[in-house]
Amino acid sequence: MKPIKVGVLGLGTVGGGTVNVLKRNALEIARRAGRDIVITHASAKDLSRQRICDTQGINLTEDPFAVVNNPEIDIVLELIGGYGLAKDLVLQAIANGKHVVTANKALIALHGNEIFEAATAKGVMVAFEAAVAGGIPIIKAIREGLSGNQIEWLAGIINGTGNFILTEMRDKGRDFADVLAEAQALGYAEADPTFDVEGIDAGHKLTILASIAFGIPLQFDKVYTEGITQITRIDVEFAEELGYRIKHLGIARKRPEGIELRVHPTLIPERRLIANVDGVKNAVLVYGDAVGPTLYYGSGAGAEPTASAVVADVIDVVRALTSDPENRVPHLAFQASSIQELPVLAQEQFVTAYYLRLTAEDKPGVLAEVTKILAAHNISIEAIIQKEPHSDKSTLPVIMLTQKTLEQEMNAAIIEIEALPTISGQISRIRLETLG
Repeated sequence: MKPIKVGVLGLGTVGGGTVNVLKRNALEIARRAGRDIVITHASAKDLSRQRICDTQGINLTEDPFAVVNNPEIDIVLELIGGYGLAKDLVLQAIANGKHVVTANKALIALHGNEIFEAATAKGVMVAFEAAVAGGIPIIKAIREGLSGNQIEWLAGIINGTGNFILTEMRDKGRDFADVLAEAQALGYAEADPTFDVEGIDAGHKLTILASIAFGIPLQFDKVYTEGITQITRIDVEFAEELGYRIKHLGIARKRPEGIELRVHPTLIPERRLIANVDGVKNAVLVYGDAVGPTLYYGSGAGAEPTASAVVADVIDVVRALTSDPENRVPHLAFQASSIQELPVLAQEQFVTAYYLRLTAEDKPGVLAEVTKILAAHNISIEAIIQKEPHSDKSTLPVIMLTQKTLEQEMNAAIIEIEALPTISGQISRIRLETLG
């Protein structure tokens, strides 16, 4: 059989890693795919830059459309990122009848519905394993390995930057701003870290995971995102005392009323395996009705870990080239005609437990007032811990753990508690999940 010809868009970290893996493991990849896979063309923004990959034998250009429109190319690898030019290139490749592999989570989360519709109409494949959790094959696990299950919920550490920051805060007692500066110096965080620390990056990934888990359209605009910028060293220490770890989780849960899609800091019991995923590593916990809980762990970013997922997608595409489009694994795991418009629940409809930290006057009756307000909103208390008074001797920190409750009830209760003259400042609130 003649070799499959691949065109690469972008020769940065992921593109360069993909070229290296495809070249270095060419014989093993051919054994798995059933034919040779060769990179013949590639585009880069600046051809004068030094590369991490060997581009010998590859036709290089600064015009990505020259690659997409080349009739010799069978598969286009979109590895430039963003969702402006990338979207135009992917849609053009599809219009030209080419299969596409992408590592672009923002592109899929925001424009995946349109892209998959175009691909289905042209009978081509769009693969995106590398768009979520780098080298961890979580897309394939849910879409294929767990396809016999009703997925009930999933929870994931799907942003390595945020996980690195929280790990450093816990292990070394450091403040958020200090660790963020180090993360930027190490290259884990961008100069503008908003996407990572405010949960937007994780929200893109959760959008994709929820769609393939529940068979719903991609809808990033309905994901609730909350960052880690307000997490303090004090909360990290108190959580540890109570037997919990704070992790920045993406959570998708199917309830009778609809789907919860949320990214936020979360207390989880330290005994859970996912609570012990540290540094820049990623992990996703998936609960299926038949299989129970399954955990997927590994490198969520990096040149070759991400390239591992990209190349696996290329092999899958090559294996499926001779199959009828109707018999291929659907893009979002469910047949296109079976995608359901299930309601995505608003933040006020979330159901979860809470960690609350408040500063109260050190005198009798204060906690009774607080617990009375919580009871009036049907919020049950799991535990109360009163810490040593602050340096002013007149106020002290109080930690409360609640049982599961409706978020709108908690919102109303917090407003009332903060209005009490015996309570100082804002209440620190972090959601709590047992993930049992």
